[in-house]
Amino acid sequence: MSILVYTESEQGKFKKHALEAASYAYEVAHKLGTTVTAISFNNEENDVLGTYGVNKVLQVSDDKLKTFNAKAYAQAVSQAASKEDARVIVLSSSTDSKYMAGLLAGMLKASYAPNVVAAPESTSPLVVKRTAFSNKGFALTQMDADVSIIGVSNNAYGLKENAVDATVEAFSPELKDGAFNVKSVEVDKVVGKATIADAEIVVSAGRGMKGPENWGMIEELADVLGAATACSKPVSDLGWRPHSEHVGQTGKPVASNLYIAIGISGAIQHLAGVSASKTKVVINNDPEAPFFKAADYGIVGDAFEVVPKLIEKLKEFKAQNA
Repeated sequence: MSILVYTESEQGKFKKHALEAASYAYEVAHKLGTTVTAISFNNEENDVLGTYGVNKVLQVSDDKLKTFNAKAYAQAVSQAASKEDARVIVLSSSTDSKYMAGLLAGMLKASYAPNVVAAPESTSPLVVKRTAFSNKGFALTQMDADVSIIGVSNNAYGLKENAVDATVEAFSPELKDGAFNVKSVEVDKVVGKATIADAEIVVSAGRGMKGPENWGMIEELADVLGAATACSKPVSDLGWRPHSEHVGQTGKPVASNLYIAIGISGAIQHLAGVSASKTKVVINNDPEAPFFKAADYGIVGDAFEVVPKLIEKLKEFKAQNA
């Protein structure tokens, strides 16, 4: 028996949350006295998985799987689980992984717990801690099925190195033609910038920016910090920023180490989607803005005065420590 981890990748490179999932899988394997097997799709850097405790990598090389396909990927992971006699499958809580996990659970008649934030409280029975009520609370979930699928919340467990020698084995799952009935026609990706899903820091702005022409300083701040840019729902609805940058309960969830909200009042839907971020900083000229109640740090002031000064100080700091 082995713990199986699905390692999500893009353009041949592992995403950060894939390595977090591998770190988590090692912890579970250590508790159960077994090893970790990873399934990897069209990846070029499988050796790196050994750094995070993966003993064996099942490498799937198939041009049809270069673009994520939930049905086909679920079939492949299901067959890998059967091959390795895996009773615990670990994956991330990315949008793609959550889509696939539901299908995978159906195929394996497995229990599935997403948004898990800590190592198992118990392994017999398997009990995991996960966020609940839009990240406002935690739930201890007991998983009683023969197979358990654990979705690790992004940026919650962290990257933990446990170096082992990883072997790579070619794996060719038998995929049904019906898995490819739904095809991706176009995939839009931001090139050369940090993405919201993987970023350690996210700089987000709202209607307080007054118009799309003022977004230059938001992008400059993000560039200085090596951060991803994001926005509130009204901003994307107005067409000031692309919908791919919309974060919150109705957009993309954010679980970064640092979330900076500029000119965002803090509607409940927005707060619910970013509350998993470890440190939240708010810049707003309204001292009664709801976001201040959820923030770790707050600056009451005009963003058009505060942000340029912040950029200047950060550049000075970086220059001094270069």
